[in-house]
Amino acid sequence: MQRRGGYIAIEGPIGVGKTSLARALAKELNARLVLEGVEDNPFLSRFYEDPDKYALPVQLYFLLTRYNQQRELAQQDLFAQATVADYLFGKDRIFAALNLAPDELTLYDNVYRLLDAQLPRPDLVVYIRANVEVLVERLRKRKRDFERHIGVQYLERVSSAFRDFFFYYDDTPLLVVDTTELDFVEDSDDLKDLIREIDGAGKGVQYFVPRKR
Repeated sequence: MQRRGGYIAIEGPIGVGKTSLARALAKELNARLVLEGVEDNPFLSRFYEDPDKYALPVQLYFLLTRYNQQRELAQQDLFAQATVADYLFGKDRIFAALNLAPDELTLYDNVYRLLDAQLPRPDLVVYIRANVEVLVERLRKRKRDFERHIGVQYLERVSSAFRDFFFYYDDTPLLVVDTTELDFVEDSDDLKDLIREIDGAGKGVQYFVPRKR
């Protein structure tokens, strides 16, 4: 099966390389690129400094901006050109469940359900994962100022939440990729191997665990 068109969403925990992979895939597939504006969230740096105070505003800002972006995407012809996004709308609730107090999560869920029902689903989700040590190293390399407050324990919680989310995920076809030993940006062979897996991805869940060269 060839998957040179359609809508592909890249997902995974903080620091795993979603945006880098989305850029590389979009270039290789001549696809429309959709990026979430993480650094545009005015509450994000304050959230990492004081999570209890800023968890709700940071989540609602992400939820509404991602919704608006996805609504714009839904109005375009997703079959005219392949589309690659560096996020899945449904992942927003992963962070909401991690960071919000119970009453805040109830409020968030009421808004989330209304918005999620109106949005298109990807043709394929590529869930990329790596061990926490690799995530820490990749975060250090990209040197975002607001990420200096992210600790190893929080990364472990996020990674575990993503594993749980995708263990039960069945909304779309899913390709699970272990990227601990991969470098899609610097190694063209790694990217070609992944594109081959994407082209051949069928229904349900499939796994790609490359051997170390």
